[in-house]
Amino acid sequence: MQIARTPAALAAALAAARAGGRTLGFVPTMGALHAGHRALMDAAAAECDEFAVSIFVNPLQFAPHEDFSRYPRDEAGDLALLEQAGCRLVWLPDVPTMYPPEAATQIEVEGPARGWEGAARPGHFRGVATVVARLFGQLRADRAYFGEKDWQQLQVVRRMTADLALPVEVVAVPTVREPDGLALSSRNRYLTPPERALAPLLYEQMRQAAAAMRSGVPVADVLAAGDTRLRQAGFTPDYFALVEATSLAALPVAQPGARLIAAARLGAIRLLDNLAID
Repeated sequence: MQIARTPAALAAALAAARAGGRTLGFVPTMGALHAGHRALMDAAAAECDEFAVSIFVNPLQFAPHEDFSRYPRDEAGDLALLEQAGCRLVWLPDVPTMYPPEAATQIEVEGPARGWEGAARPGHFRGVATVVARLFGQLRADRAYFGEKDWQQLQVVRRMTADLALPVEVVAVPTVREPDGLALSSRNRYLTPPERALAPLLYEQMRQAAAAMRSGVPVADVLAAGDTRLRQAGFTPDYFALVEATSLAALPVAQPGARLIAAARLGAIRLLDNLAID
């Protein structure tokens, strides 16, 4: 496994990885790797000759009051997991490498970036789109793998990639869950034991809401009931909504391809999840 920390080292490693026209998959991460990231790597390994992983905690996607400094970091543990997964190349840039002082470009996505996470975290998707575009330019992979857990982010990346005609295929990988249904996230490690015991209720409420919508209960009633149950259980929801899967536009009625999306705070941790209703 080659570890590149400079653009020159990355260029040399990419030349070796792609020798003979080999295809390259790419998994962008912020580290603190878990089984969800491993699923992305497994998908890349199954579809590409080689795959690369980046680890970069991106300051542009954190607001001043958010947890950039507290975001979990475990380089040694991450590298051990990557080697076990058969990763050929790890890109570990620092902030000046990703954002040189003379850099003057950031990417603003409209469409699916509006509302929901875009409203709750102003500037977040600008940071996501900017770093992903830079990573795509640096790695020049054939395919890039993203988890469905961050559904809105996935749609923003797809929209940005299509609009800028970037030569990479964005591949979605299903959400990986704990046995009790909680979607895997690097931030889950910060849940207290009582919070961790309660956290799967978010997914359970989404499953119940999807079942109610499929049975014909009006969407507005289902969403209001789900929000109320979460609050009564101790969550603080930011949204509990039904949206069109690609545009993220709110839907008043259930339709094929619709997606439930939710974000709720539990103690100091903000949980995100989503579920296709069909």
